[in-house]
Amino acid sequence: MKDLIRDSFIGQQINYLSGGRLLPYADQRPGYQVPQKYLSTMLSRVSTATLQVPGDQAQKKMSSTTYPSTPATCQTPTPTLPCGERDNDETKSIEAIEREALDVDEADARLQEVKTEEKRDVEKGDVEVEIRSIDESKEQALDPFLVDWDGPNDQDNPRNWSPFKKGFVAFSIALLTFSVYIGSAIYTSSIPGLMAEFGVPQVIGSLGLTLYVLAYGMGPMFLTPLQELPSLGRNPVYIIGLVLFLIFNIPIALAKNMSTVLAFRFLTGFVGSPALATGGASMADIYSGNRLSYMIGIWSLGAVAGPILGPVIGGFAAQAKDWRWPTYELMWISAFAIVFLSLLLPETYEATILLKRARRLRKLTGNNQLRSQSEIDQAAMSKREIAYDALIRPFVLAMEPAVLFLNVYLGMVYSVFYLWFEAFPLVFNEIYHMNLGVGSLPFLGFVVSGGATYTVYCLYLKYYLHPRFERNPNLDPEIRLYIGLFASIFIPISLLIFGWTARANVHWIAPVIAAALYLPGIFLTFQSILIYLSESYKKYTGSILAGNDLFRSSMASVFPLFGTAFFKNLGLGPGSSLLAVADPLRRQVKSKVKIRKLDLRQNDDDDITNESVSIYNHIYTGEQAA
Repeated sequence: MKDLIRDSFIGQQINYLSGGRLLPYADQRPGYQVPQKYLSTMLSRVSTATLQVPGDQAQKKMSSTTYPSTPATCQTPTPTLPCGERDNDETKSIEAIEREALDVDEADARLQEVKTEEKRDVEKGDVEVEIRSIDESKEQALDPFLVDWDGPNDQDNPRNWSPFKKGFVAFSIALLTFSVYIGSAIYTSSIPGLMAEFGVPQVIGSLGLTLYVLAYGMGPMFLTPLQELPSLGRNPVYIIGLVLFLIFNIPIALAKNMSTVLAFRFLTGFVGSPALATGGASMADIYSGNRLSYMIGIWSLGAVAGPILGPVIGGFAAQAKDWRWPTYELMWISAFAIVFLSLLLPETYEATILLKRARRLRKLTGNNQLRSQSEIDQAAMSKREIAYDALIRPFVLAMEPAVLFLNVYLGMVYSVFYLWFEAFPLVFNEIYHMNLGVGSLPFLGFVVSGGATYTVYCLYLKYYLHPRFERNPNLDPEIRLYIGLFASIFIPISLLIFGWTARANVHWIAPVIAAALYLPGIFLTFQSILIYLSESYKKYTGSILAGNDLFRSSMASVFPLFGTAFFKNLGLGPGSSLLAVADPLRRQVKSKVKIRKLDLRQNDDDDITNESVSIYNHIYTGEQAA
């Protein structure tokens, strides 16, 4: 429990302000033994300024060079190299020093070649795990001052946390996602009250839902890159965004006009958006391999639970009180999430954890050459490259053909889902004459089908998909998309049964069962696409998922505006049939991805990274894109 609090957002602030006296790490406790590889050695004495000065000046500079010292309080694990002790070879000739410098320069050049090759191959999505394992071992051997994990069992590595701790973090990420996602659907219970109090038509009332969905699609494109900055990491963006989410809901609850409601609905969606896009990336920080597929499913259930339970929670409150009470409930949920997550959600981003470790070790040993890999990478990047990584890359990756196809496909599935939701009040409130609270209970049918769907999905992973990859690790990653293609048939079946059984002479349970059949289609489609994208672009999972969120949310956001008119003018049966007929077209889009993605992988000229840099140069410097 102590390490959960120490690694949380508040715990990090306490540790920093107390100078490590409160909630200390192992390297901040008395008696800590510094690993020998992090102590000052020969390489730390080779001053770049010295090596650049020729002849006698170099010898003079060498004699006046000062070396980093190590505090006397630290200890070393070996008696042969006490902390801070210098070697007795300071009389070494300048020729020997220069030879060592050449060796260092050669090692740096080899290291840069390794990193460049890794970047090229990773961004193309080719056998990344093998490349990373080989090249990381090379980097460790070439750079003795690289601050990395203390062996394969380092407990600060999120991949090495106990099963309980990993499960707790997964639950926390799902809670964070739920607390923001519920904000979209809980608002629908307030629409009748808003229309009555402010005298606005239903389209304007529904605009609050549209703006919220649009904002949580746009936000990750600007906020998610901040999470990939090692100096920040995941937690500050999550927690600060959630605090602003709570604050921006206050004007909505106290609003005196519709304009205030709409403006702050957009802002709440924007600041709360990172969890909706990168919760999957947080799962990938702590899980790998086969387990990641199961845990992405847990996160997805948290995302699906928000829109399902939102109308149920908000409906009874709006009926018993007024339209403001669903917003109060949303504030209570987010306030609980802020307290819980600020104290108990640990940082999971590897680059951030290692960066902070490097800072602590530099302070402890006095060896300023100790650096994490992220510091080495950023030191070699220009400001333009850093700006590209932070702001441009998510947009460019979203335009990569295979990613674009899948984003459009999932956007269409989401659009139909949000449009279809507008039929629920027409069916259960008008046809079956249920009140606002009871009329929201049919959404609970999704809970039943959701649990059954996740169980079947886990069995599919355990007994079919994962054994296939174990037998043949070189299987095309597009095989992960097949279950989504198969499950999407549930969507038109659900729509047809729902539309034609929603009538007064048919029991209300029939459309409830029909609606529940929709969830296997959207859940497994969502799962297959997110897992495929996460596995294909591991290095930039956050940016890839942010682009996916932008597409599906932007497309889906406008559909609630005309949903009621759509079903009233066409009728529930014909309207649902029209949506069902469109599903085969969506499936054709998804089926094209395998062929297109294989072409991209086989064509070395289609390097999306080089193409992306060329586009960036063309836009910002006027250079012609290659």
